[in-house]
Amino acid sequence: MTTVGPLLRGWRERRRISQLELSLRADSSARHISFIETGRARPSQAMVLRLAEHLEVPVRERNALLLAAGYAPAYPETPLDDPAMSALRAGIEQLLTGYEPYPALVMNGTYDVLAANRGIALLLDGVAEHLLRPPLNALRITLHPEGIAPRIQNLGQWRPHLLEQLERQISMRGSQRLRELYEEVSAYPGPAPEDSADPMHPFALPMRIEHGGQVLSFISSVSTFNTPMDVTVSELAIETFLPADPETVKALMP
Repeated sequence: MTTVGPLLRGWRERRRISQLELSLRADSSARHISFIETGRARPSQAMVLRLAEHLEVPVRERNALLLAAGYAPAYPETPLDDPAMSALRAGIEQLLTGYEPYPALVMNGTYDVLAANRGIALLLDGVAEHLLRPPLNALRITLHPEGIAPRIQNLGQWRPHLLEQLERQISMRGSQRLRELYEEVSAYPGPAPEDSADPMHPFALPMRIEHGGQVLSFISSVSTFNTPMDVTVSELAIETFLPADPETVKALMP
């Protein structure tokens, strides 16, 4: 069983922070940090949580650090369909419905779609049935050759953007499931990467997708919850698609 010291050292190295810098942030000493990492000192529960906070360790992995140090997990993992989550679910559903007719969806930490509004149907037009079986995975549906990919007009720009985003998340979170997802979707056939610069939209890269004989243009925005105290909530992401031009607004209005 891996002890807490090597795990903390791994997170510190992933964040490219020295022992001295971490000790200053956590109000400790470089010597004490060194002793914790080498197993010569056992950190208190409060110290584990403090170091995890300063290393920006994801909530799920903070529980893993606590277990490795011999403590009980500090953060619950409550299923989204649990009665205790009813207020959260109601808020999410209200947000998704209120965003219509524009597409919006909710994903977990591995891009599985947990909820979506009716606007998302236009993005799923023509997607192979096997990709729509639960659990739907947003990245798989987007990049699979039988998914949305053939309809994305600027796939040479959009595909590298999504893969780079996934690489950053792997680096930040160290998730094996995300690594496996990256290996899968990056192996799908795709066009050569193109320059992502877009003089029409210098502030963000739009996704241009064919639908019903028209090309719709969307800018994607992802929102997460601030200071989550539950593993499930910490990994939720709400993605909304904002029309990037007047033509798309007009096409989606009833």
